[in-house]
Amino acid sequence: MTTPQAPSTPDQTWGAAPAPGTPPRASWSPGKKIAAGAVAAVIVAGGGAAVWAASSSTSTAAATGPGGMNGMTGGPGGMPGGGLGSALHGEYVSSDGNGGYVTKIMQTGEVTELSATSLTAKSDDGFSKTYTITSAQATGLATGDTITVVATESGDTATATSVTEGQTGAQPGGGQGTPPTGAPAQTG
Repeated sequence: MTTPQAPSTPDQTWGAAPAPGTPPRASWSPGKKIAAGAVAAVIVAGGGAAVWAASSSTSTAAATGPGGMNGMTGGPGGMPGGGLGSALHGEYVSSDGNGGYVTKIMQTGEVTELSATSLTAKSDDGFSKTYTITSAQATGLATGDTITVVATESGDTATATSVTEGQTGAQPGGGQGTPPTGAPAQTG
């Protein structure tokens, strides 16, 4: 026994005009178009970043920034003539390790004032900043020494996490002071 079936409608071919009597489909709103474009841009950028990371010959351990200055360009462990190694001073934001963020300062300059609890450094371009330090970080330093300071900034206070004698590119902890919290231990 057969059951009667409803008349079939011809299959719609993609891109063909809609069948007569079919209501037109709603087009995308400008907001949906912008969102779709943004998603596509993120996908393309992420894919490009993944390809770059996979093909990059520089290891991330050798390219760490201020506070983990191993192999920074311009310093003894890096390539001459540029990059962060030639930076006199700067500010950047990094993770605090607890889901938040902290503002950090890096400066290379000459010690112009020194006490057991603070030091003032002046860079070659005239930039000067005072940092809160520990007595251990002050040990062995003298006015006139060239140092690299990495500090955490909170309001108007900059607290040194690392004070290293010498130019940028020196290994944290290789001079006076203590390496930043979480810095890898140095050997040899």
